Amino acid sequence: MDKHLTLALAGNPNSGKTTMYNSLTGARQRVGNYPGITVEHREGDARHNGHELTIVDLPGTYSLTAYTPEELVARDYIVERRPHAVVNILDATSLERNLYLSLQFMELGVPVVLALNMMDAVRKQGKEIDTALLSKRLGLPVVETVARTGDGKHELMEEAVRFAGEKQGAWAPLSISYGPDLDPVIDEMVAVVEKAAFLADRAPARWVAIKYLENDEQVIKMGERKDAETAGILTQMADSVARHCRSTLKISPESLIADYRYGYIAALMKEGVVRAVRPQARLQFSDQLDKVLTQQFMGPAIMIGILYTIFYATFTLGEIPMGWVEAFFAWFSDVATAVLPEGMLQSLVVDGIIGGVGGVLGFVPLIMVMFMMIAFLEDSGYMARMAYMMDRVMRAFGLHGSSVMPFIVSGGIAGGCAVPGVMATRTLRSPKEKLATVLTAPFMSCGAKVPVIILIAAAFFENSASVMFWTVLGGWAAALVVAKLLRSTVIKGESTPFVMELPPYRMPTLKGLLIHTWERAWSYIKKAGTVILGISILIWAMMTFPGLPENEVAQYEAQRTTAESTLSATALEERLSEIDNVESQHALKHSVAGRIGTGMESVTQLAGFDWRTNIALVGGFAAKEVIVSTLGTAYSLGEVDAEESEGLSTRLAADPTWSVATAVALLVFVMLYAPCFVTVVVIARETSWKWATFSVVFNTGFAFVLSVIAYQFTRAIMGG
Repeated sequence: MDKHLTLALAGNPNSGKTTMYNSLTGARQRVGNYPGITVEHREGDARHNGHELTIVDLPGTYSLTAYTPEELVARDYIVERRPHAVVNILDATSLERNLYLSLQFMELGVPVVLALNMMDAVRKQGKEIDTALLSKRLGLPVVETVARTGDGKHELMEEAVRFAGEKQGAWAPLSISYGPDLDPVIDEMVAVVEKAAFLADRAPARWVAIKYLENDEQVIKMGERKDAETAGILTQMADSVARHCRSTLKISPESLIADYRYGYIAALMKEGVVRAVRPQARLQFSDQLDKVLTQQFMGPAIMIGILYTIFYATFTLGEIPMGWVEAFFAWFSDVATAVLPEGMLQSLVVDGIIGGVGGVLGFVPLIMVMFMMIAFLEDSGYMARMAYMMDRVMRAFGLHGSSVMPFIVSGGIAGGCAVPGVMATRTLRSPKEKLATVLTAPFMSCGAKVPVIILIAAAFFENSASVMFWTVLGGWAAALVVAKLLRSTVIKGESTPFVMELPPYRMPTLKGLLIHTWERAWSYIKKAGTVILGISILIWAMMTFPGLPENEVAQYEAQRTTAESTLSATALEERLSEIDNVESQHALKHSVAGRIGTGMESVTQLAGFDWRTNIALVGGFAAKEVIVSTLGTAYSLGEVDAEESEGLSTRLAADPTWSVATAVALLVFVMLYAPCFVTVVVIARETSWKWATFSVVFNTGFAFVLSVIAYQFTRAIMGG
């Protein structure tokens, strides 16, 4: 038996799959992206009875029919990588629904081990599950687990390793009857597939035939590329039976297949797999809690209170460690200045790298606090309630209730990313609702915008939490208003109904929260050390070259010589510092970046933006974190006598060109202007380059108009 085994963890969303994954692998995890797709790829290592295990956490999915990126990734991994076994994590409190995915694994033929998770909740409901009977009927190992506490995980690994060794990589597909209308044509299609060895390297013949009946777009396209003739025959057969089903049964083949699968599961349940051992309470705990937390008036008020608490705690708890990080980079800057000889290299390291990247990394403590609280909301089940409560609001603005999830993923309560948010719109069946959601999701306060919001809030406002809170709500308001505008003009159409599952409330584990927090924070840190580092060096070069002409350098040297010969020691030091500052500012304005920023000032001054802010905002088209790093570089280069211990927010607050009105305008503009470059590419992939270009142009114009209004209005009420 192979000593190294690969086990894939699969399951429905909210089944406890990721909690089990964290429990099995701990800190031995690797996170990446599947090729060509933004869905995360998570792998971890474990050992069991002398076996080295690679455990893959597949994305949560309800089905193996590829309607969403998650379903596509989960299925492709199993079909192409062929793990030794799939460990299917089921929410045992909703066994019948969760078995639907298990049945599809069985039809595919992959070795499956079932983990009935949340068995503690089953017992609290006054039920018991006959796992021996379920195992016998399905012919699979079935293990009771409680992922939150780790109960049953060793037994689960024992069964998975044993079953994988027993199967030795062999697949044994389950054959289900789909009734007199489909069974004959499935047999005919299987014969065609087997004769041509059609997609034989990927999946069993019967599974391929069923995918054609389900109109699985990915399998159909793959078949056309492999063998167009056989694919054409299968497509004709599928179309023929589809017409027959619709004319005689008023139902599509895919719906008929789903009905028979649920019928198979229902027959299994009737054998006594689940039994009540005591009368159940009229309302379970989650139902009782929902009577308060999702109540029509009290629910939204509680939700707003929770969001405000998150932002308040972020600034309160994160302020001290943020000061430590800023002090570290100030010390590091002093050391680099002392060690490196004065010149270009010192400027690159101190002003470009430490000033740029250090400014971004200074916000890591605050971001970690925020990520931990957001992870708590997700793991507890409350995030789904937020989507449920927002449904009525979304429909009023021409969006679908499911649009809430792309908004939240994009950073709807701060800290997400618009790239997976845009990808998440694939779950929307209406093309017009999907397009409206794609175009407005980038208005959310993603993790890249959070450092900018924190920087401005800390520099110009006493109550930073309130600023964060209202900025996030402002992003939502702008998204909804623009969605209504688009749905009333260029994307007209009716809204479609919304139904979603509310998972039971659960108490998240500390280990799970820490792992989720670290994953997101590490992703942010890696970006600062790679993408932001590269852009910081590029912007430093643009802010440094071509440098002042020799005749102007000579003029400043002459001013220094004159000062040295005419002024006393005390006055001389002050005068030389003044000359250095003027020369530094002049050199910065004379640079490539300075000329670009200065050229835009005639327009951007309407919103209070000076040339240095313009440079930062142009860099923000690549990635919004660059705004902070660019301002850090600009103020390091431009203020030679600034105290090294001062943070960037302190420098901004002391700069006479900045004001509260400028800060408000910048917050508005950063929240709303063009999505970052990667998001634009994803928007083009999901829609078209026409709409991606529209997003850049419209969002930037919309943001500038609102920022001008915000600047002028704030100046007026504050007396200039």
